[in-house]
Amino acid sequence: MPISSMATRAKTLNRIIRVPLRVPSFRPFSSSSSSLSDLPDTLLRSSEAAGTKVLETFTEEFEIGSRTVTLETGRIARFANGSVVFGTDGTKVLSTVVAAKDNEPKDFLPLTVDYQEKQFAQGIIPNTYMRREGAPKERELLCGRLIDRPIRPLFPVGFYHEVQVMASVLSSDGNQDPDVMAANATSAALMLSDIPWGGPIGVIRIGRIYGQFVVNPTMDELSMSDLNLVYACTKDKTLMIDVQAREISEKDLEAALKLAHPEAVKYLEPQKRLAVKAGKAKKDYKLSMILDSTLEKVRSLAEAPIEAVFTDCSYGKFERGEALDNITKDVRRTLEEEGDVESLNMLPKTIDTVRKKVVRKRIIRDGLRVDGRHLSQVRPIHCEAGYLPMLHGSSLFSRGDTQVLCTVTLGAPGEAQRLESLVGPPTKRFMLHYNFPPFSINEVGKRVGLNRREVGHGTLAEKALLAVLPPEEDFPYTVRINSEVMASDGSTSMATVCGGSMALMDAGIPVREHVAGVSVGLVSDVDPLTGEIQDYRILTDILGLEDHLGDMDFKIAGTRKGVTAIQLDIKPAGIPLDIICECLEHAHKGRLKILDHMEQEIKAPRTHDNKNSPRLATLKFSNDALRRLIGPLGVLKRRIEEETGARMSVSDETLTIVAKNQTVMDKVQEKIDFIIGREMIVGGIYKGVINSIKEYGAFIEFNGGQHGLLHISELSHEPVARVSDVVSVGQQVTVMCIGQDVRGNIKLSLKATLPQPRRRPDDVVDQTAPLAKEGPHIWAAVSDASSGQEDDNEERSGSSANETQASSVPSFVIRTAAECEEQEKSAKLSEISKSSKSNSKTRTIAWKSKLDVGVIESCKDAKEDVSLTAKTIRIGTEVIAKVHEVRARGLVLDLGNGIRGLYRFETDEQSNYEAGDQMQVVCTSFNSKGAPVMSMSKDDL
Repeated sequence: MPISSMATRAKTLNRIIRVPLRVPSFRPFSSSSSSLSDLPDTLLRSSEAAGTKVLETFTEEFEIGSRTVTLETGRIARFANGSVVFGTDGTKVLSTVVAAKDNEPKDFLPLTVDYQEKQFAQGIIPNTYMRREGAPKERELLCGRLIDRPIRPLFPVGFYHEVQVMASVLSSDGNQDPDVMAANATSAALMLSDIPWGGPIGVIRIGRIYGQFVVNPTMDELSMSDLNLVYACTKDKTLMIDVQAREISEKDLEAALKLAHPEAVKYLEPQKRLAVKAGKAKKDYKLSMILDSTLEKVRSLAEAPIEAVFTDCSYGKFERGEALDNITKDVRRTLEEEGDVESLNMLPKTIDTVRKKVVRKRIIRDGLRVDGRHLSQVRPIHCEAGYLPMLHGSSLFSRGDTQVLCTVTLGAPGEAQRLESLVGPPTKRFMLHYNFPPFSINEVGKRVGLNRREVGHGTLAEKALLAVLPPEEDFPYTVRINSEVMASDGSTSMATVCGGSMALMDAGIPVREHVAGVSVGLVSDVDPLTGEIQDYRILTDILGLEDHLGDMDFKIAGTRKGVTAIQLDIKPAGIPLDIICECLEHAHKGRLKILDHMEQEIKAPRTHDNKNSPRLATLKFSNDALRRLIGPLGVLKRRIEEETGARMSVSDETLTIVAKNQTVMDKVQEKIDFIIGREMIVGGIYKGVINSIKEYGAFIEFNGGQHGLLHISELSHEPVARVSDVVSVGQQVTVMCIGQDVRGNIKLSLKATLPQPRRRPDDVVDQTAPLAKEGPHIWAAVSDASSGQEDDNEERSGSSANETQASSVPSFVIRTAAECEEQEKSAKLSEISKSSKSNSKTRTIAWKSKLDVGVIESCKDAKEDVSLTAKTIRIGTEVIAKVHEVRARGLVLDLGNGIRGLYRFETDEQSNYEAGDQMQVVCTSFNSKGAPVMSMSKDDL
C-alpha cells in the first residue's frame, strides 16, 4: 500500500473514532461476521478501501450444567496470536497467547503462564501504599500452574520456541472461581492462534454436596462440598487432575472422575467451531528433532554402559549420576574425534533419549527398577517425632534418600494469613510453607522470592493435611508448618505430608488421624504409528530419575479412610482414564504401609505439660476493657507484646494470648490484670484495697480499676454492727468472689477466707458446699492458681434438716461502685420470718433477701441489764424503746445510747402510735445498712 494511502486511511480512522462521542445515532458493533452492514457508511468505506474488516467479533454460546458459557474473540486484544474472552454470568476472563518472533529454538520449551487477578475486577482500589497490584500472589501462581499443566504436553515434540500465556480477570461477580474459566479460555486462544498445538482441551470442576456431585459449583456451594476436583482432558484422554477432599474413598473418587470426563468434553466442540470461524493458519516453526542417524550412533556407543549402570543396584543417586556423566563424556570424546558436529549439538537430548529407552525397557520387560525394587515396593522409611524439643512441634521423615524436616508453630487467630483474592475466604488460618534449598540436591543456587514449584508443592501438602485439622470453633488458632527439604530423591511433597502430619501430633494439635502421601509413576509402551498404549507398568513410590524418565507423576495423599489431596502431572499427550483409576488402588496400598511406620513413632497427639510447651489462653472481657488494653493506635498492646514476647489477638469480647511457655503466659497475664483487671471467677481468692466504706458494706478496688462489694454480712462469722469496726479505707484485704446478684454486681466475702469459729454445743451445725469453677478456655494446660469455696449455710427452725446449696456462676468482670450502690438502694427486702423463744431462751432467727439468700444468723438472747451499745446488740436482745418517728409502714425506735431501730407494721396492724410512746421490743435481724430490726416482745404482747 502506498504511503499516501496509508496516511489518508489513518486520518479517516482517527476522525471516525471520535464520531461516537458526538453522534447519538452511532451504534455498537455487532458480534457476528455480518456486522459490517450495521456500521456507519464512512467506517464501512474506509474498511473497504483498506481491504480489511475492522473489529469483527465472533461468539460461541453453549451450556455447561445449568449455566450459559460464552467464548468471544475479535473485540479486544486483537494483536495477540490468539485471544479469547470467556464469560459466565458476571465473570469474564481474558486469555492471550503470544509466541516469540525469533525462529531460533532452545533445548526446552520456554512456556510461561501468567495469571492475574486485579482488584478493578470487583471495583476495589488495592490497599497498598502505591495503590497498585504488587508481585504475583500465591493464588495467582497456583492458577498459572493449573493452566500450564494440561496445555504443556500438547505442544509438538521438538517445539522449543518461547510462548507466553497471560490470563486476566476482567470482571468477577464472586460466584465462580475464575481459574477453570481461564484454563478453558487459554485452550480456545491456542486453537485460534497460529502456534502449533494438539488441543483443544476441556477443564471442569466437580463438587459433592450431601453425596450428590455438582458440576462447576459456585463458591458458596464449594464451601459446603467435601470434594473439589479440577479435571482436564482431551476427547479420550486425561491430562491433569487436582483434588482437595475430606477423606473421599477411592470408589467415590473414581465415580467423580468418570462424571467429570464427559462434562469436560462439552467444551471441545465450541472451541473447534470458533477456530473454524476466526482461527489463523498454523505457522511453520522449526522443530528440534533428533536425526535417526544421530540416535543410532549414540545408542551404539552408550546403550551398553548405560544399561550396566541401571542394572547395578549398589549405585546411589549421586554415584549413579556420576557414572552416567562419565558415559556422556566418553561419547562426546568419540564424536569430537570423528568431527560429527551435528551429533555433538544434539548429544544431551540424544543421551537422555537412550537412557529413557533403557530404563523403560527394563521396567516393562523385567519388572525391576533402577534401585532394584519391585514395582509396588516402598523405599525404607525412618520417622522421628519431636526432633527439635524446644519447638511447638517437629518431625523428621525419611523415605529412601529423600528427607524432610517439618516444624509446627502456633499463633493467635489474628496472625492468620490475609488473602486478597477475588473469590474465597479473606483469611487462612492453616499455612504450610515448603522450601527446597539447593543443598538438598548438592547444587549451588540463589534464593529469590516465591518459587512456583515450592508454592505448588506446599499447597498440595497443605490441602492434604487441612482435612484432618479440628474445626475452627474447637481450635481457633493459627497453625504454620514449615517444611525444609534436607535431601531430595523424588516425592518430597509427599514426604512433607507425612512429616507435617507427625509434627502436628507432636505439637499436641487434636488431628483426627495421620495423613500420608505417595507418588505413583507410569511407564508405557506406545505404538509409534497409532499412539495407543500397548503395555504399561505402574510404579509405587517413584525416584526422581523415574519421574524424569517416566510418563507421569501421580501424587496421592490421604488417611486410612480416604483421599484428601491429589495432583497429577503427565508428559505424553494424555493417559486413558482407566489407567488413572487403576493407579488409585496401588497408591492406597502404598499409603497404608507408610501409615504403619508413622503410627509406630507417634499414634496420637501429645499432651504437653512441661514448662517449655506453648501456652494459648482465651479470655472474655467487655469491649470497653479491651479498648483500654489496646490503647491509642494499639500502643499498649504492642508494648506488652514487645516486653513479654507473647502474641495477643483481640476480637469481639475475646482476648486470645499465645505464649512460648508458662512463664511468659504468667508475665503477660499479670500485665493485663494491671491494665484491665483480671477475670473474676466464683470461688477465686483475690487481693484488693478498700476504696470506700458505706453503711451496708465496703467497696474493694482491684488492679485495672475494678470494684466489688463486700457486704456487711460477709465481713465476719460474727454479726457486725458497723463496717468500719472491721475494715478501714486503704486497707489491703484478701477476699473471695462468692457470687453475682441479679444485676451482675459482684459480691465478695471476707469471712469465707477466715477460719471457721469454734462451735458451741447449742450453735447451728453449718455445712459447706464447694462452688464449681469455670476458668478461661485454655489450650496446653494453662491453669489459674486461684480456687476456693464458699460457705452457704442455712438452718431452718424446729426439726428441719440443714440444707446445703451450691452455685456456679460463669466468669465475669467486677462492676463499679456506683452500680453496686444503685442496686443496693433499689433492692427490696423480703419479709422477716417469724420465730418464737424456746424455754431455754435460745432462739434461731432466719431471714432472707434478694441480695443474700440463705443467710442464717443464730445467737442467744442478751441480758436486759447489760448496757446497750451498737457493738453489744444482738439478735434476741430485748429492750424498752421509745417511738422516735412514725412512718407509713413502720416506726423508727430510739433504743437508747443514740441507737436507732426499725419496727415494721404487720399487714393488719393499726398505726395508732405516737412519738414518745414506749414499747418492749426484741431484735430479730439487721437490715442491709446494719440497723437492727425489732419486733414486739412476747411479754408486751
